[in-house]
Amino acid sequence: VPEQPTLGNTDYAFEMAISNIRYGEGVTKEIGMDLQNLGARRVCLMTDKNLSKLPPVNAVLNSLAKHGINFQIYDNVRVEPTDQSFLDAIQFAKKGEFDAYVAVGGGSVIDTCKAANLYAASPSSEFLDYVNAPIGKGKPVTVPLKPLIAVPTTSGTGSETTGVAIFDFKELKVKTGIASRAIKPTLGIIDPLHTLSMPERIVANSGFDVLCHALESYTALPYNQRSPCPSNPISRPAYQGSNPVSDVWALHALRIVAKYLKRAIRNPEDREARANMHLASAFAGIGFGNAGVHLCHGMSYPISGLVKTYKPKDYNVDHSLVPHGLSVVLTSPAVFAFTAQIHPERHLEAAEILGADIRTARIKDAGLILADTLRKFLFDLNVDDGLAAIGYSKADIPALVKGTLPQERVTKLSPRPQTEEDLSALFEASMKLY
Repeated sequence: VPEQPTLGNTDYAFEMAISNIRYGEGVTKEIGMDLQNLGARRVCLMTDKNLSKLPPVNAVLNSLAKHGINFQIYDNVRVEPTDQSFLDAIQFAKKGEFDAYVAVGGGSVIDTCKAANLYAASPSSEFLDYVNAPIGKGKPVTVPLKPLIAVPTTSGTGSETTGVAIFDFKELKVKTGIASRAIKPTLGIIDPLHTLSMPERIVANSGFDVLCHALESYTALPYNQRSPCPSNPISRPAYQGSNPVSDVWALHALRIVAKYLKRAIRNPEDREARANMHLASAFAGIGFGNAGVHLCHGMSYPISGLVKTYKPKDYNVDHSLVPHGLSVVLTSPAVFAFTAQIHPERHLEAAEILGADIRTARIKDAGLILADTLRKFLFDLNVDDGLAAIGYSKADIPALVKGTLPQERVTKLSPRPQTEEDLSALFEASMKLY
């Protein structure tokens, strides 16, 4: 086979990897049959303390009981997991010797379950072996994993479709994760009934995650400009840069967000809006799970990791917490104003989908137009007025920049390269939004 001509060692290919997904009201009742069909004998059911009392977990338990599935429940998942909370779940999984996993919850639960499945299947591995470089070793996953069925209860992370698991690495006060196609769920059960129990702010913050997944993956560095080109396909990263297939899903998700997110937040009884946001989360997951995200996510990890005293409304937690979707969206006006000079037409198209009138717009104003459109969108939804409103000040900017620097897996996918000074300016511009 002739060598591919690659320009300066950039990649020349991309691949699509997604979980099987099944959608429908009440489809959770099929899980017991799925596990029977898999021949599962010992099942690990993972969730968190709040959810363990709510209808989604109940629906799963009923299905397991009805079909005689032998299971153990682990409800100690931490909302916004840490390395320690991952390790606790891994310990449980190793002891249980399970042959299948079911994760019922938001991204925190699904990501924790992915990690538990991975390390239980690879018991001699050190924890940092699979964690993304430069924090961990970023080794490729070559061990076979057990089947994992993911049942998302929020409309945000799209974790049911992706091979990514994110956690807070406490020692460095920074978020990082594990990214490998091998850890993606076998099946995502997308049951819109589960979104009816979500409180207003959880709908909003998880919806902002969908919004940024779509915007970032659509504006990311194109796959054929990403380097290095892998010497072996197993080394091609899960996040490969924008590509023609991810683009379709990202734009489709963005249109749904524009049409339904405000309705889903304002009226918990609006089943059409909540069902559509649940699908949009999976659609955006298919997009970003293969294209990747860039600066909003890269900068969000220290915003979450360095939280001081902020406790969000509608979250029943005993620790300070910046919800992931909120930490991502607060920098979005500044980020897209910064990146727009590279693919201004994509930024302008996104602004139009989100409601901007671009008939007389100049292409060079694309970033400002998208930034203003996002600000208006957030203002309408009563979002905190920038980083200052969640407890940060200019004095924190050096620490926030330091926490962003190790996030190369995503920051390198920004279409516009950034210096430490650029990051400082972006954090400063995000202190106040309105």
